[in-house]
Amino acid sequence: MNIKDMNLTIFSGRAVGFVLAFLVLLSVTAPAIRAQGLSLIRDTEIENTIRAYAAPLFTVAGLDADAVSVHIVDDSRLNAFVAGGMNLFVNTGLLMSSDTPDAIIGVLAHEIGHIAGGHLARTREAVENATAEAMLAYILGAAAILAGGGQAGGAIIGTGSAIAYQSLIRYSQAQEQSADQAAVRYLEAVGRSAEGMLDIFYKLEDQELLVAERQDPYLRSHPLTRDRIRFVRNFVETSNYTSRTADAAELLAHRRMVAKLYAYLNSPGKTLRVYRENDTSLTARYARAIAYYRIPDIERAIAKIDALLRDHPDDPWFHELKGQILFENGLISLSIPPYERAVALRPGEPLLRLGLARAQIEINEPGFTKKAIDNLVVAARAEPNYAPHWHFMGIAYGRDQQLAQSSLALAEASLLRNELTEANYHAEKAKRGLKLGTPSYLRAEDIILAASHRKR
Repeated sequence: MNIKDMNLTIFSGRAVGFVLAFLVLLSVTAPAIRAQGLSLIRDTEIENTIRAYAAPLFTVAGLDADAVSVHIVDDSRLNAFVAGGMNLFVNTGLLMSSDTPDAIIGVLAHEIGHIAGGHLARTREAVENATAEAMLAYILGAAAILAGGGQAGGAIIGTGSAIAYQSLIRYSQAQEQSADQAAVRYLEAVGRSAEGMLDIFYKLEDQELLVAERQDPYLRSHPLTRDRIRFVRNFVETSNYTSRTADAAELLAHRRMVAKLYAYLNSPGKTLRVYRENDTSLTARYARAIAYYRIPDIERAIAKIDALLRDHPDDPWFHELKGQILFENGLISLSIPPYERAVALRPGEPLLRLGLARAQIEINEPGFTKKAIDNLVVAARAEPNYAPHWHFMGIAYGRDQQLAQSSLALAEASLLRNELTEANYHAEKAKRGLKLGTPSYLRAEDIILAASHRKR
């Protein structure tokens, strides 16, 4: 019988409690595990809004904004976290939790404090140290039990687990305080109010009264203390920017983001009840256009988006939505002009190019296929780790009879999706059609080696 087997039979309730708490902390510090259960949303407009909030904070924190990846998590709970060094994850629940950008910006400043402080790497070290303490207690306790001292062994295990758990909690609280201190410095440096950050703390304080199952995960992964609230409140009282509020452009971008998320994440009927026809604001009209598209009532959806485009002819996101509505309802040729207009307005946005390329592929004509390849090459260069760019590039190359390049692109997509057998298959197929020693041939070999390494 090994220690793991013994855990199942003799662990006290206290020891099991430590294991569960440890797993909660591990879920925050192990991105590969955490990512398995995440449902991510890609939307260029919303990603741009978040980046506009975060970019000045990255700069004052001494980070390269272009090196930080922002991910939107489809989860209604209030939460944000960092993982994998330079990855920032933000829940839709957080994005929709405030009427102004300030609360979101405060949370982003806090999370950027974790990134700049290198907390993720040090948290792993703390978890490993705590695990070593707990395992030593388990081994000593098991030895005592085997020697006939069952009660003493159980006490050793329980005490060791509690010490390790308390060590992690103290370490986590210290990190949160450090991130708070960094956050308020960043907010002051960019001339933003910390009122939003304080509002989030008050919401978390209310949640502390709830049982753990009903609390937002942000509270469990970011332990809240009275000292943290007092620190931010004192800062707000002395800040030079406490009374500053978001400007009109920021407020509009925020309201558009909230309306868009609401319309996509709720039923069309609920959206139409909240954003009623007598509400003539841009955000309400936007939400209703999405709601009609999702019913689907294509005629009314197109009428709504066309009305918005008459008032805002250079809005790339309205053009993108019109292209998406037409494409997804089989009106492929009609979808291309609005997609082209969106790309012309924002040529650096890879997701817009992906949308246009998909429509161009579906036309299935040589001229459009070559244009699709051009768009996908640009998109993949900007976002090389996004599998759909490579997947559709593989389709486009195949239709253009560039079969080796098609296989190579499909191998890239499979590797990114961790489909290792398929990645190896497509890369081997690509090698047979590529000239020895060329960059494409060497990349196919790299994919084969990477797939083999992951399998091992």
